Amino acid sequence: MRDIHPFPMLSPRAFNDRTSLVIGLPMSTADYNADNPFAVVAGPAKTRKANKTSYILCRQPKSFDWRARKASRNPLGRLPDDAFAQVLEVLNQIMMLA
Repeated sequence: MRDIHPFPMLSPRAFNDRTSLVIGLPMSTADYNADNPFAVVAGPAKTRKANKTSYILCRQPKSFDWRARKASRNPLGRLPDDAFAQVLEVLNQIMMLA
């Protein structure tokens, strides 16, 4: 992926700080995600693709070393609580954690 992308984090800050790792989910504006049962609508894209919808891809959890990549907080801020709750519901369907 080119450019900076939002990445909703699943791992708590204490874990991220201690391990230098972050666990989260990629986001995409690809139209084919509209029919994907494991993609959650995050709302309208807030980048140069302002006419597109952003999707959180729950089927693709990722981790990376945020220090090595010099990652920083995304200026878009937090995901709304209702969208994050929906992400957790979809993840539970996939991984059956709860």
